[in-house]
Amino acid sequence: MNGVSEGHVISPEEQELDRLEKLFKKHELGEIPRVDWLDTLVFKAVEKKRQQVEASAKLSSRVRRKMSNSKMKAEDTDKTPSTKSGVEGHDIESDEEEDRCMLIIDFPKFDFPIVFTDHEYAPPPISAQAHHAPPTGNVNLKPPPEVQLGPGINGTGNGIGDDDENAPPLIRIYDPEVGAKDNPAETKHRRLVRSHRTGVLDRDLKPNAKIRDELNTIMSYGPTQELNAEEKDLVWKFRHHLTRDKRALTKFVKSVVWKDQSEARQAVQLLPKWTEIDVDDALELLGPTFDNAAVRAYAVDRLRESDDDELLLYLLQLVQALKFEKISPEPQDGNSQDSSLARFLITRATHNMMLGNFLHWYLMVECDDRSPDQIKEHRKLFAKVEYDFMAELMKASEGQERRKTLLRQGELITVLSKISKEIRFSREDRPRKQQRLKKYLADPKNELTSFDPPLPLPLDPSVSIVGCYPEDALVFKSSLYPLLVHFRTSDGKKYPIIFKTGDDLRQDQLVIQVIALMDRLLRKENLDLKLTPYRILATSSNAGAVQFIPSTSLAAASAKYKGSILAYLRANNPDTSADLGVRPATMDTYVKSCAGYCVITYLLGVGDRHLDNLLLAPDGHFFHADFGYILGRDPKPFAPQMKLCKEMVEGMGGSTSPHYAAFKSYCFTAYTTLRKSSNLILNLFSLMVDANIPDIKVEPQRVVEKVRERFHLEMTEEEAMRHFEGLIVDSVGSIFPVVIDTIHNMMQGLRA
Repeated sequence: MNGVSEGHVISPEEQELDRLEKLFKKHELGEIPRVDWLDTLVFKAVEKKRQQVEASAKLSSRVRRKMSNSKMKAEDTDKTPSTKSGVEGHDIESDEEEDRCMLIIDFPKFDFPIVFTDHEYAPPPISAQAHHAPPTGNVNLKPPPEVQLGPGINGTGNGIGDDDENAPPLIRIYDPEVGAKDNPAETKHRRLVRSHRTGVLDRDLKPNAKIRDELNTIMSYGPTQELNAEEKDLVWKFRHHLTRDKRALTKFVKSVVWKDQSEARQAVQLLPKWTEIDVDDALELLGPTFDNAAVRAYAVDRLRESDDDELLLYLLQLVQALKFEKISPEPQDGNSQDSSLARFLITRATHNMMLGNFLHWYLMVECDDRSPDQIKEHRKLFAKVEYDFMAELMKASEGQERRKTLLRQGELITVLSKISKEIRFSREDRPRKQQRLKKYLADPKNELTSFDPPLPLPLDPSVSIVGCYPEDALVFKSSLYPLLVHFRTSDGKKYPIIFKTGDDLRQDQLVIQVIALMDRLLRKENLDLKLTPYRILATSSNAGAVQFIPSTSLAAASAKYKGSILAYLRANNPDTSADLGVRPATMDTYVKSCAGYCVITYLLGVGDRHLDNLLLAPDGHFFHADFGYILGRDPKPFAPQMKLCKEMVEGMGGSTSPHYAAFKSYCFTAYTTLRKSSNLILNLFSLMVDANIPDIKVEPQRVVEKVRERFHLEMTEEEAMRHFEGLIVDSVGSIFPVVIDTIHNMMQGLRA
């Protein structure tokens, strides 16, 4: 403003009023603190001053207008009447201008410069993107902001109004710095704290008692717990001191800022100096949050020390961990052995038939999965690893024969799948389906009556089969009509399997694998709970085989022996001199297996438990079947967290018998023992978060948390035992499961 507006000289009073208006604006924005009593006085004074200025302005405007009009009249005395009428019109317009209102528009104020542009940015790397996006290291990406659109705004971007088709589209502009950029102040602080000039001093740095306690607290964190900025800086500062603690490596890797090349180089150089870590920590380093090649290679080196039997327990998860490796799915981009994990698995599988068998089938199932949840890049990745495995197998001395064996296994599964589908879709009753099955198995065209040379069974390669027994085949009473086929082994024994199509067995396969792992962990502590982790192999995304264990359901045993499981045990294992009339070894097996499965099914959150999927073998082995619901899911309302029905307790002699007391003791010991290995179990589940398994897909981000909650790691050992005792009491005394079991039995009777 230069003090002149359309020929009008602005007075000092108007300039002062303009200055006050600007101060009012700052006051409204909160830039000037509010003082209520003083604001009231100032507002009145300013309003009075405004009225005076407006009155003065109107008076001066009239004076100027009169002077202008008198001047024009003097000049126009000799002009025409039409010109005079024009002067009169000017007087009227001047009067109208005096009554006009002024519109003041306030534009928004920004603290920083705003640049308006039509440049289109790529979507930012935020955590809400699809799970198959490439890993972004250890950068903690923030979730996208929640945008709430106002009324009448179409969020789809088709237009601002729902009814107006010609309305302009709703434009979204992505800020490329959202989610990926660090706070400059925090970055500067971190660089100062982790200054490379202090690296030499850090080597001799020792924590005092207080800091040692803080570090011990950090070391006790589980694999799912994130470290805050202060904890990361503390771990980095004492990294050289922590190399003697094997628990500290995963925490150290989490504290490294891998984008900083200098810091990453120091971290990689420190890895070989670390004390040898446990397998559970190595599995954690192969998870989705660690993408540094050197770190993953270090974890693989630790796995090399595991024997083949131990490696077989983790193989299912290690195959899933291939998704987190930097392997290009395109064939022209080199082979998969550029990945340390893929190279390790292929090498070990080439030298061990058992590992090679299961690696082949695990990979083939993933290649076969064409559901929307399995992305195309992953299918290509697994196909590439399978191709490299076959190529490496051909280089081995007996590799060609082993490759032929895998091909013959594939042919066997193909024939069984074809037969199963024809039986399932045929419009016949069960007896006729059974006759049709026997006919198919005996048909020479299917080549199932004899195998020459003997064929390692895909379900259990340690067993070689030479044919099958068509006359012993059965079709189960179920909606999918599973087949029971008895194979003849090379030593003349029968090996019965259940084969079915139309069902994805990968969830059951995972549960059985975890049960086998927990059995091994308990045996290491000299606790054999007589578990029965029967074998399951998914041969495709909708077919698979299950080892058949001769047994009877608790529902059938209870019905046959008038509700007494103890009578069933006594009938199959009589001993008149023993307590309760049952052989001691049988009762011991029954009590231990009940305890083991109660603890394990509770930890895994197995649901839909009823008397038809609780099975009991004649020798006293109790076990569960049908794991269609896990991780706390259950189709029935008010289901107990653990299944311990009155029939099971009655089989032990009742709640007052010494066998029931021994059962509870085994439960407490098993629960506290498995809590010590919680990190291993949690890390195995963390590797399965991207697996196409039904109950994992429901909430993949909470899978590990659901399992961790049941370990109750925040409790002491004594508190954990009291907690589990409460579970036992609640399960035995629960009335609702009894009602559900009764309804289930009635429905099964109607179906029969």
